[in-house]
Amino acid sequence: MTGPAEGVNMMGYANIQQITAGIHFRLRARTFIVAEESGKGPCFAFVNLDAGMASQLVTIKVLERLKARYGDLYTEENVAISGTHTHAGPAGYLQYVVYSVTSLGFIQQSFDAIVTAIEQSISQAHESLKVGSIFINQGDVENAGINRSPSAYLMNPADERAQYANDVDTQMTLLKFVNDASGKSIGAFNWFATHGTSMSKDNTLISGDNKGAAARFFEDCQRSKVRKNDGSLFTGAFCQSNVGDVTPNVLGAFCIDSGKPCDFNRSSCHGNDLLCVGRGPGYPDEIRSTKIIGERQFKTAVDLFNSAHERINGKIDYRHVYLNFTDIEVELEGNQVGRTCPAALGPGFAAGTTDGPGAFGFQQGDTEINIFWKQLRDLLKKPSQYQETCQQPKPVLLSTGEMFEPYAWAPTILPIQILRLGRLIILSVPGEFTTMAGRRLRKAVKETLISNGNGEFGDDLQVVIAGLTNTYSQYIATFEEYAQQRYEAASTLYGPHTLLAYIQEFKKLAKAMATGESINTTGPAPPDLSSVQKSFVLPPFAHPPPPGIKFGDMKEDVNLPAGKSFKKGDRANATFWSANPRFDLLTEGTFAVIERLEGERWVPAYDDDDFCLYFKWKLDETYSHDLAAIEWEVPEDASPGIYRMRHFGSFKKTKDSPTEYFTGASSAFNVVDK
Repeated sequence: MTGPAEGVNMMGYANIQQITAGIHFRLRARTFIVAEESGKGPCFAFVNLDAGMASQLVTIKVLERLKARYGDLYTEENVAISGTHTHAGPAGYLQYVVYSVTSLGFIQQSFDAIVTAIEQSISQAHESLKVGSIFINQGDVENAGINRSPSAYLMNPADERAQYANDVDTQMTLLKFVNDASGKSIGAFNWFATHGTSMSKDNTLISGDNKGAAARFFEDCQRSKVRKNDGSLFTGAFCQSNVGDVTPNVLGAFCIDSGKPCDFNRSSCHGNDLLCVGRGPGYPDEIRSTKIIGERQFKTAVDLFNSAHERINGKIDYRHVYLNFTDIEVELEGNQVGRTCPAALGPGFAAGTTDGPGAFGFQQGDTEINIFWKQLRDLLKKPSQYQETCQQPKPVLLSTGEMFEPYAWAPTILPIQILRLGRLIILSVPGEFTTMAGRRLRKAVKETLISNGNGEFGDDLQVVIAGLTNTYSQYIATFEEYAQQRYEAASTLYGPHTLLAYIQEFKKLAKAMATGESINTTGPAPPDLSSVQKSFVLPPFAHPPPPGIKFGDMKEDVNLPAGKSFKKGDRANATFWSANPRFDLLTEGTFAVIERLEGERWVPAYDDDDFCLYFKWKLDETYSHDLAAIEWEVPEDASPGIYRMRHFGSFKKTKDSPTEYFTGASSAFNVVDK
C-alpha cells in the first residue's frame, strides 16, 4: 500500500512542503481474522495499516468490496481498520477538508493503493484460515516513548497519577498465532503506544517509521523476507494504542538555537514554538532514531512471542455503533449535564508539537487569539456563540464542525467498536487518546464487563486500545488536560466532555456485550463524500532523458571507495536516468534491487522494502530530467561477494500512451568482511 513516491504531500505533520521523493521502505496492510472453528459462529477481522490513520472513506469503500466478495460476512460491525500513525506516508486519502488542505485535496492514487491493499490483505487472511491456537503475553517496552506534554499530564488528579509508575503506558500486549496442524507460528500482533514521528517533518522518503521498522525486523527474522511469498509467510504487526501525548523522541525537547530544554508549560523557546524540537535516540540521524525505537519494540515483541504460553479461550464477539459526536448529552457529577460540541480546533493546534512544530505566532497553551488571526478566521467562518461557549476554555481558531464548503471540514458521525477474543478486549477508537484518557477508558470498560458479566469476566481481563481506527477525529484529552490547552487538548474536537462521552458510550457497548444484548445500529451513518472530493495535484510529467540516453542508463556509477571494495557499514551510491515513479507504483514490486552474483546468475538480495536500501527520486540540475539515486548501506549480515545495483521504472510518452517499463544496472562491485 506504498502509494505515490513523488510529488504527494505526506500525512501527519500538515507540512505543505513535505512532499514524497522516494522510499525508505514500503508500507503494508497486515490482517488477522479469528473465527469459530465451525466456521458458523462469529468472526472479526483486524487490519493494521502502515498509514497515518484510518479514513472513513477508505472504510466505506473497503466494506463495499468485502460485501461483493463475501456477502454479509464482513461488515462495519466486525471489521477494524487501524493506522500505525506513521507521519511518512502519502496523504490525500481522507474525505474531510481539514485533512486534505496541505495535500491539495484528494489523491486517487494514494486512496486506491490503500483500499486495494486492505481488500487483498483481508482476502489473503480469509482464504488461509486454519484451525489454530492463540497465545497472549504482556511486557514492558523500555525507553520507546516519553510524554511530550508532561505539564498537561500533571493537570490530572494527584491521587489518580499515583496509581501509575509513569506518565506514559509502557506495556505491550501481544497475540501469538499458531497453526495447530503444523505447530508453526504464523503471526503476531501487538499493541503499544508511541508516535510515528521518529522521522521528522523534513523527511521526504516514504517510511513506516518506527512501527513499520519493527514489523520489518520481526518478519524478516521469522520467515526471511515477507515479499518472497514462498508459502510460509509470517505476519508481524505493531499496532497503535493511546498514543496522543507519547513521543518516540526520548532524549527530550530542546531549543535549536541554545541547546537548552524548552519551556516546560508551552514547549517553546523565548516564546517561539518553531525553535523547540524533540530529539530521538539517534539524534541528529532520524533514520537511526527510527531504527532504535523500532528495535526496542521489536526486541520486546520477540521476548513476549518466545515466552507466550497462556492460551486464549472463550468467545469471539463484537459490538459497534455510529454516534453523532457533535451533540451527545453527558452525565456529570452532582446530577449535572454536559454536552459535546461541533468540532473545533484551538490555537494550540496551530502551534504543533515538539515532534513537528507548527506555525509561527502560536504556542501550546494559548488561551487567546490575536486580532489578526481572528479576522482571518472569520473570513473562513466565524464561530457561533453556542460554539464558543460550548468549547470553553478552548478559544475557537477554526470552527471546523460549522464549516461545510466545498464540503464538510470535519467528521460528525463517528464509529466506536468493541472486539472480544476470549479474555482480550480491543477498543477501536477513531482518534488519539492521551495516556490518562486511555487509562480511564480501559478501566471503565473493564469494570463494566466484570460487573455485568455474571462471572464470565475476571480480573485477568485484558483491555487494549486500538487507536486511529475506522475513521479519524484527532485527539481525546482528559477534562483536566483540556483546561491547559496544549496541542492535544486544542485538537480535542468535540469540547471538554469528549472523553466522558466516549466512556459513557463505550460502557453501553460493554454492558451489551456482557449481557448478550444486541445494539441498535439504525442510527446515523457517516456520509460518503467521494463524489464531491476536489484534487489540485498535477499529474506526473513525462521528462525524457537527454539526447542519446535511454531510461535506466547510468548517470553516475557506483562510488567505489579507495580500497575498491565496500565493507560492512559503508554506503554505496549510484544514480540512474529515470522517470516519475507515479507512472506505476510497482506495487508488490520494487524500484531498486541489490543483486549478488551466485555462480553465473545475479540473485536479488535486497530491495526497496529493506531498511538498508534507499530509493530517492529527484530532478537534475536543469529541472528537466528525472533521476533515481539508489543508496545501499551495507548491512552487518551481508555476505561477502560481488554485487550490483538495479533500477526499475516506467514512463509514458504522452498522457494517453501505454505505460512502458525499463531497467538499468550498475557496474559490479565487491563487498568484503573487513
